[in-house]
Amino acid sequence: MFDGIGFMELLLIGILGLVVLGPERLPVAVRSISEWIRSLKRMANSVKDELEQELKIDQLHADLKKAESKGLSNLSPELQESIDQLKNAAKSVNRPYQVDEVAKDTSAATPAESSTAKSEQANDSDSSNTKS
Repeated sequence: MFDGIGFMELLLIGILGLVVLGPERLPVAVRSISEWIRSLKRMANSVKDELEQELKIDQLHADLKKAESKGLSNLSPELQESIDQLKNAAKSVNRPYQVDEVAKDTSAATPAESSTAKSEQANDSDSSNTKS
């Protein structure tokens, strides 16, 4: 991070900061500056990730156009891999809907199971009351 700055320069900056800000405000200033640097790094990484994703999408789109022009037969391994990635992406888009349906089915079964457990508890309490 400090490629052009040596130890002596950092020491000089620290001493100047101590003299200018004082010992009370210097730690607060260092924390706020480090938070700014972290937020800038996060934003830069976010932009970098988005750009890489867009470039990958563009590459897949170009590969798909090449595959369509060849009639989706006798494709090179790179083009076939791109087609497979697109198919997997399409399947993953449909998967959340399938998971939701399965979750609804299991949640519908859960109340029945809980009512069975409640009826068993009621039977146990009735039997304990009759024993007394």
